[in-house]
Amino acid sequence: MEFANYFSIWNKLTPAQQTKISNSLISRTVKKGTVIHNGSVDCTGLLLVKSGQLRAYILSDEGREISIYRLLDRDLCLFSASCIMHSIQFEITIEAEKDTDLWIIPADVYKQIMEESAPVANYTNEVMAARFSDVMWLIEQILWKSLDKRVAAFLLEEAALDGTMRLKIIHETIANHLGTHREVITRMLRYFQSEGMVKLSRGTIEITDENKLKALQNT
Repeated sequence: MEFANYFSIWNKLTPAQQTKISNSLISRTVKKGTVIHNGSVDCTGLLLVKSGQLRAYILSDEGREISIYRLLDRDLCLFSASCIMHSIQFEITIEAEKDTDLWIIPADVYKQIMEESAPVANYTNEVMAARFSDVMWLIEQILWKSLDKRVAAFLLEEAALDGTMRLKIIHETIANHLGTHREVITRMLRYFQSEGMVKLSRGTIEITDENKLKALQNT
């Protein structure tokens, strides 16, 4: 079964547990822009990415978005099944940033197995700890890093993910990721352009001096 190659603790499950997951597993293909999980109104289940890219973000009361982490190939998302962890009160939205193939493990099935399997419980705690580390890192960036450094880091991350210095991305998308306003991002990018770090055109940002962006990110 292909899923077994992606679920890292598959071999630590009993045959009965493996059968229970196999029989309940849902396979989905979602297009870019699809919202897969929408806050506390959903208990979607655990998401395991086969290929593609998902974005997890939260919304302020004013409707402003900020990304908290991304899910790439083989990544598992637990917050989409927060209903199985009653101490977690986390309003999170998960959206496909690229066309994505994924599996969904129903929340009730995973909860049953987690309650009877120490390896699954330990694995769940490890994944949860890693995600909270991502959130704490984000808080640190917001509190202590100036916006120019955060924009520089974001552009470099996008270039690494897409494998190109020519990014097809609009200013509003960057603002949503970083939890700010489009106009602020536009001013910042124009400053980057004046410093020779990027070249701007409609719907595209080309990184023209990667070293300058890295130096800015690390100052």
